[in-house]
Amino acid sequence: MTSENTGTDRAQLSVEDFEQLARSAPEPTALEFLGGRPVTKPGRDGTHGCILMWLLKQCLQQRPGLALYPEQGLKTEQHRKGRARPAGSLAPEGHFAGQGEWSEPEGVLMAVDVTPHAPETDPRYRSEKRDGYAAADIPVHLLIDRDACTVAVHSEPEGGKYRGRMSYPYGATVEIPAPVGITLETEKLKDYTH
Repeated sequence: MTSENTGTDRAQLSVEDFEQLARSAPEPTALEFLGGRPVTKPGRDGTHGCILMWLLKQCLQQRPGLALYPEQGLKTEQHRKGRARPAGSLAPEGHFAGQGEWSEPEGVLMAVDVTPHAPETDPRYRSEKRDGYAAADIPVHLLIDRDACTVAVHSEPEGGKYRGRMSYPYGATVEIPAPVGITLETEKLKDYTH
């Protein structure tokens, strides 16, 4: 009797094996571990950096005791079996001191992702990473979607999903709920559409 591989029978990599693979990956390769499989995080371009700097300035102006840490590895998903690198993690200043490459999500107020211009990454940003952050009880996920020119705010994690979901076009005033509690004026994001 033979069994046909339908593509759904994937060998699962252990978290420990993944972490070893990530440590040995050549620079500047960044890996994430989503849904039990390693995935390559696309490289960032200048526009990505400009968007992250725009957000950093707004966060620091409104919440000076917080910092937006770029690319900090977080343990996500149920039972912390995922590994994600959000574009930014909003947490109290000094929060990640003494923590390793993959930090526990407790104390992170918001995970931020900025989509690249690479259609194959869409499911990761729009569902896999978002749901991993929710399962790790990160209070807010902010997704800046460069293809759709929208800012999506996901909040109120419960049962591995965010109950609160709002999407705004670039140019709108976006209220980020507690515990973040900031207002984003997104008109500047229109300058970063290409």
